[in-house]
Amino acid sequence: MDTHDTIVIGAGLAGLRGAARLAQAGRDVVVLESEDVVGGRQRTDSVDGFLLDRGFQILNPAYPAVKRWVDVTDLRLQRFPVGVRVRRESDSVELTHPMRHPTGIPATLHSGLVSPKDLAALVRWLAPALLRPRSVITGKDRTLRAEWERIGLRGPLRTQVLEPFLAGVLGEDDGTSSDAFTRLLMRMFALGSPGLPANGIGALPAQLARVAAVAGADIRLEAPVRRLRSGSTGVEVDVEGANTLRARSVIVAVGPGAVSDLLEIPAPATNGLQTWWFASDVAPTPSALLAVDGRRRGPVINTVVISNGAPSYAPRGRHLVAATCLLPKPGRADAGDPPREDEVRRTLAEIWDADCAGWELLRRDDIAEALPVQPAPLRTTSPPRVGDGLYVAGDHRDTASIQGALVSGERAAHAVLTDRRG
Repeated sequence: MDTHDTIVIGAGLAGLRGAARLAQAGRDVVVLESEDVVGGRQRTDSVDGFLLDRGFQILNPAYPAVKRWVDVTDLRLQRFPVGVRVRRESDSVELTHPMRHPTGIPATLHSGLVSPKDLAALVRWLAPALLRPRSVITGKDRTLRAEWERIGLRGPLRTQVLEPFLAGVLGEDDGTSSDAFTRLLMRMFALGSPGLPANGIGALPAQLARVAAVAGADIRLEAPVRRLRSGSTGVEVDVEGANTLRARSVIVAVGPGAVSDLLEIPAPATNGLQTWWFASDVAPTPSALLAVDGRRRGPVINTVVISNGAPSYAPRGRHLVAATCLLPKPGRADAGDPPREDEVRRTLAEIWDADCAGWELLRRDDIAEALPVQPAPLRTTSPPRVGDGLYVAGDHRDTASIQGALVSGERAAHAVLTDRRG
């Protein structure tokens, strides 16, 4: 039976970061990934010349973990404008970041969506996250809905802009997420210029895999793990179609739905998102701003012409449009059915004020475990060690973000190294 220092199960962002840290420390590391490519939820496929990520995703280079462990220049990040296009009853207006896009300030102020009262409430809400982020983490936390009610943020800036925008970021539209977590996310949007790698979001884990491999990690694809067994000599790992492996330490860095299959811990709660990918010969707008439906009338919570901000995602002369919807939450009486294509097309036609009947549907992604639920009070870290020689990593153990995944992988590796020394 082959024996190694550490086996990492799952080659997503957390697993790859943990493997790199351990390999750089001189440990013998094997990474086992069930899929045929690294990345987990950060994956990109080529379909008819288009690049389709597994659900609409974005990379924010302002994340501290991205600054520390990712070569953003190597990814050739294609940046999107920071702002939002809002569909109203009779027209659409654009609200943009005043520092990044100062020419958009007059349009924002005259949009009718930003009242002095709402603007003052927004400043009171966001200022602590911008100036004293640690105070947001350590302070009293409520649900987002409760906090907005407390500070008096109740006008159209909330109902037509912030709520529909954050629905796509949080994976829910009922305001039950942690207020502290939401403020920290908004801080990153305020400080960063998000974008997409030229080769798709899958280029991010591909880069992390190269770093881990160069350091000495052995990454094995199409190697699904079926069972773990802890014993006095370490942890035995049963791999489908291969010999059983043994390691002194095992880091389980799989998706939220698979954690409880390997470890005796509850499956993390998640929010689901559905993304529709359409190809068009004519773009409905020249803008790359994310568009939301301020009227809240259809299943689409946001839509964007991806190829306007990331030209590499579409063949020359064609355009790629993404539309994201919430997936019903299982077990809820009001869950309903997943959105239908005719409903999505109708809402898109209204949001873009364009005829989208001829758009070609390239693919629909139903990501039931798109984002771990982030309830209040916010818990930014969970202990990685869950048993003798067993550790767990993933954004469900930190914050529901690329930042959380990377930090969790680093934390798990640090715990392995620390326990080994002890």
